[in-house]
Amino acid sequence: MKRINLALQGGGAHGAFTWGVLDRLLDEEDVEVAAITGTSAGALNGAAFKSGMVHAGRQGARDSLNRLWKRMGAVEDTRIAGWMRGIEPAHIARTLEYSVPVMMADAWSRLVSPYAYGPFYRNPLEPVVDKFNFAEICAEDGPGLFICATCVRSGKIRVFSGDEISTSAILASACLPNLFQAVEIHDPKTGRTEAYWDGGYTGNPALYPLFHGDLPDDVVIVNINPLERDEVPKTPQQIQNRINEISFNSSLFRELRAISFVQRLLKEGKLKAGEMNRVLVHMIADDALMNDLSATTKILPNPVVLNRLKEAGQTAAHSFLRAHKSDLGTRSTVDLPAMFG
Repeated sequence: MKRINLALQGGGAHGAFTWGVLDRLLDEEDVEVAAITGTSAGALNGAAFKSGMVHAGRQGARDSLNRLWKRMGAVEDTRIAGWMRGIEPAHIARTLEYSVPVMMADAWSRLVSPYAYGPFYRNPLEPVVDKFNFAEICAEDGPGLFICATCVRSGKIRVFSGDEISTSAILASACLPNLFQAVEIHDPKTGRTEAYWDGGYTGNPALYPLFHGDLPDDVVIVNINPLERDEVPKTPQQIQNRINEISFNSSLFRELRAISFVQRLLKEGKLKAGEMNRVLVHMIADDALMNDLSATTKILPNPVVLNRLKEAGQTAAHSFLRAHKSDLGTRSTVDLPAMFG
């Protein structure tokens, strides 16, 4: 049995790519997920995966993920899906990005605070998250689950686990401040109620919760924010989109750089084996597809795009397993020195 940890990035509706990755990993009877750390959409995917695993094993996890993304809008037989089925996701993204309603909504979100809605405000993700079975999510059985959010007051990360995970914790992890009101949760360490924003600002996702002696060395990162874009963004939408990607990748880069540094010290003999955890880093991604999409398709879940993302996730996971399954437990398949060279 090959035991792995999963690190699931946030990225709004693009988290449907992770849905596909998890769906494909569930086919591998000899691969066990020991722990999951997730942010935003990664937190939703992680919660659905764990709840399903605790309830009914691998098929339960697959069913739970399918229910989650059906609630998120991945329904193929709607009228809009019918006439858009033959259109490439990139064309859908550009159509949405430059449509008048989307441009007006974007301008509105920059001018009007989510607090302006007063008693009429409700987080649109709340009905989706409320349907989770938190007795299963918080259970000691199944993979460990860690959910990341950002404390507004301190700017520091908070990682929720065990009984701390709730509807509020998941909503906090996915709380974009220009769209949603901050989520308030009591912090037993400070003794006060803290306001939280999206975890992507401080950990997308946080890797350090996975560095425990009882967890495996392998960390498989499911990346849904492109690490690189060859073309310089020029339009306002392109510029904002790239700013979003860079800011939401920065915390992951910092942790990967630290892992690379420790690995170099171990290789040079400046640290003794056993003094620091060995971390084997792997990544499943499809930057080509994600480069064709944009921040607009993150916040507007289109059924065609969601299902294409699922298919892309299944394909990317299949390619990873075919090329690197034998490397699990043996070596990293991400060349960190080259990444930071």
